[in-house]
Amino acid sequence: MRKLFGVPCIVIVIVFFANLSSCKSNNNTTENKSASLPKANLKLPAGFSASIIADSLGHLRHMAINTNGDIYVKLSSLKDGDGIYILSDTDHNGSIDKKTGFGDYPGTGIRIKNGFLYSASNSAVYRYKLNNKEEVDTSIKPEEIVHGLVDKGRDNSKSIALDDQNNLYVTVGSYSDACRQEGSGKGIPGCPILDSVGGIWQFKADKLNQNYSDAIHYARGIKNAVGIDWNSNTNTLFATQHGRGSFDDKFPQYYTAKQNSELPAETLYELHEGSDGGWPFVYYDQFQKKLILAPEYGGDGKKTAGKKYLDPIVAFPAHMGPDDLLFYTGSMFPEKYKNGAFIAFHSQSPEMKKGYLVAFVPFNNGKPSVDWEIFADNFAGIDLTKPAGPIQYRPVGLAQAPDGSLYVSDDLKGTIFRIIYSEGKK
Repeated sequence: MRKLFGVPCIVIVIVFFANLSSCKSNNNTTENKSASLPKANLKLPAGFSASIIADSLGHLRHMAINTNGDIYVKLSSLKDGDGIYILSDTDHNGSIDKKTGFGDYPGTGIRIKNGFLYSASNSAVYRYKLNNKEEVDTSIKPEEIVHGLVDKGRDNSKSIALDDQNNLYVTVGSYSDACRQEGSGKGIPGCPILDSVGGIWQFKADKLNQNYSDAIHYARGIKNAVGIDWNSNTNTLFATQHGRGSFDDKFPQYYTAKQNSELPAETLYELHEGSDGGWPFVYYDQFQKKLILAPEYGGDGKKTAGKKYLDPIVAFPAHMGPDDLLFYTGSMFPEKYKNGAFIAFHSQSPEMKKGYLVAFVPFNNGKPSVDWEIFADNFAGIDLTKPAGPIQYRPVGLAQAPDGSLYVSDDLKGTIFRIIYSEGKK
């Protein structure tokens, strides 16, 4: 059984925080040290607390935090012409008081590695050299590492990860939900778009002007891996998958509307070169705990898919939208969190009546050790079993700070949460 809550004791955290929404100057820098925002409530395990350090930033996506504590956060749509913000705490009081915008392209993926900031648009990846203060000179044009990635407007964000061997991994999601023939429920034989979408490509992190022809097609058959992270403990790549939808529209003889809302599972994979998750030919049924042949390719909801494709290492309820993945390597949190995986879920499960949360998957010896659990909840701010009123926040990005605290970004109000653990309660 899935756990609704991973720990028996849940606390509600009420916090106050600083606003950065005012007074943008000509150099794309904002400073504000006096304003405050309304309080917010999060449900967290005992010993944890949260604060909101920034708000009203726009449609935020992924983040990267530098060794000096600066936060680099991407936007999925430009705000005042900027696609990236640098957020700084210049007076070291715990809240963000300076915002610098740059990057005239929207996107999702962002990482810091080996003295460079890597940032993805919806069709390319760029890198910026950090100076001796570990800062990006925003006046210098970035180098283009990768270009020409497919962008057809749907599931087009490019998430990125870097390993310890100078390789760059880039997700290219599929603009087709199930690779159906137009106007039909039949699948396109072989799904030819898999040559450029629905997978992860490996590039060199220090080579300019690469495209598909320069890459290794590292993993295929993954519909849309928005959460992607390199695990240095296992020396392998991990990714979450947004599952497909639309079963009962063309196949009511096999699927009810209820099954359509409950299937397929959202999934977490450990990947190696050549891994194949099986999309669009199969999907993972979390109730049968099996890979099931997709109805577009001859399935009936019961036929299994054999052993050709990769099984997920964790299955989550359908339609929760896993939008970021982070392996925790810090020392602030209790030992159970070390090397485990945090996952930000951007939507909700009709099956569970839960969502808009950060989950945690405990790992032991490089493998999930027990079932997943809810770590941070109530971003929605409403009871999802009997919803009334609008959703307040949608978690979308995760980052670990140098001190081991966990940052969570929200794409609805442009909010950033900081989660800490208090010493002495381990």
